[in-house]
Amino acid sequence: MADVSAARTKAVFEFKSATLPLIAVILKTADLAVLAEALDAQLADSPDFFEQEPVVIDLSQLQPDEESGEEPAELDFAALRGLLARHQTQPIAVRGGNNAQNAAARAAGLSLTAMPVAPAPRSPTPPAASPAPASEAPQIVREVPVPANGTLLIDKPLRSGQQVYARGGDVVVTAVVSFGAEVIADGNVHVYAPLRGKAIAGARGNTEARIFSTCMEAQLVAIAGIYRTNEVPLPDPVLGKPAQIRLDGKKLVIDAIP
Repeated sequence: MADVSAARTKAVFEFKSATLPLIAVILKTADLAVLAEALDAQLADSPDFFEQEPVVIDLSQLQPDEESGEEPAELDFAALRGLLARHQTQPIAVRGGNNAQNAAARAAGLSLTAMPVAPAPRSPTPPAASPAPASEAPQIVREVPVPANGTLLIDKPLRSGQQVYARGGDVVVTAVVSFGAEVIADGNVHVYAPLRGKAIAGARGNTEARIFSTCMEAQLVAIAGIYRTNEVPLPDPVLGKPAQIRLDGKKLVIDAIP
């Protein structure tokens, strides 16, 4: 009888590990009113961007320095879940919190997940305009494992404050990368549309990686940690035109594509 029961159980379900794409919302303020205003501004022109995708709430930037003497931020996680759900997301977990925050998150029905390795180097750039101070605007990161063929395809516009990271491969974007958005890859970055935001290739040190765009207007470009911002204007032969960017030693080289 036990063997028959085991056979029926095996036929009904299986447990398997899965690697799934996730949206991470990195909070920079515990003030939900400020957060709501910033989210409304960032997502006003793309209300269906998330399409009920799972969301991880990242609390790492709310943690005070040990020497600061500040108290850890308190959050109303039930209200926070409702706020994020209003933007067509499904909050499922938190990461980067302290013990009190984690307990409050669990009480609100959220799971806990470990902090991942930082996806890419953060380069200094002029802050984008925002209704909330730049230090308080949330960062929206689409963390996507690269498929077996080594290339991630993004066919939706990336708005200011949104970030896509192709972990372990290349990324191809067929829609506009707006000012204040980021597209990051461990391999090459291809943007077959205006590239107005930030493009970071070779995020984990691949010096052979390149950046390509059919309309180069980038706010920032970087390969293997070597970066250039729009404080130094692009030369006329490549500005707004098809171009590629490669690394020659410690120097970024920008070439027009005929």
